[in-house]
Amino acid sequence: MALCLSDSQMWPDQTDDIFVAQGEFQVSDAPDVVLKTLLGSCVATCLFDPVARVGGMNHFLLATGPDGDSHSERYGLFAMEILINGLLKLGARKSRLRAKIFGGATMSGRMGHIGAKNCEFAISFLEIEGMPVVGSSLGGQQARAIRFTPTTGRVSQLLVDDDEADVVMRQAQNQSLDDIQFFGK
Repeated sequence: MALCLSDSQMWPDQTDDIFVAQGEFQVSDAPDVVLKTLLGSCVATCLFDPVARVGGMNHFLLATGPDGDSHSERYGLFAMEILINGLLKLGARKSRLRAKIFGGATMSGRMGHIGAKNCEFAISFLEIEGMPVVGSSLGGQQARAIRFTPTTGRVSQLLVDDDEADVVMRQAQNQSLDDIQFFGK
């Protein structure tokens, strides 16, 4: 189920797509950049400043690390802090940042409640920091393919079944930069 008409109608061919993998973040002030990711139980936070026309996305795996350790982009607190700092360096003002958050699905029984904990963390962090959430799609049992234009805050989402997630990941892999290597099963 897509939230947009079609990829070609919503996203011009002249975009510079950047894939944001697990444990990564990207920020940009370039109008032709589109950040994209694929989420299961992970959460992606898309922050943007509509006045400065800058934005970015993170993709964190877990709300916190073992024993509260969070000094890695894999964990929510660090991922949020480096995303905000990256935006401030591009001219954003914290008071103008708006958030859209995605992911946190329950992908299988063996993963426990990781998705729910990631969602709770993201919502709580943004509330404490005073950043309004202007859009979200959280929870459920399906993966999500996300495309985000940082300068406008526009997002499209495609809900993906488990068997389709591998196809979406392979497509992203083929369109990614050469310095990213993906490992299959």
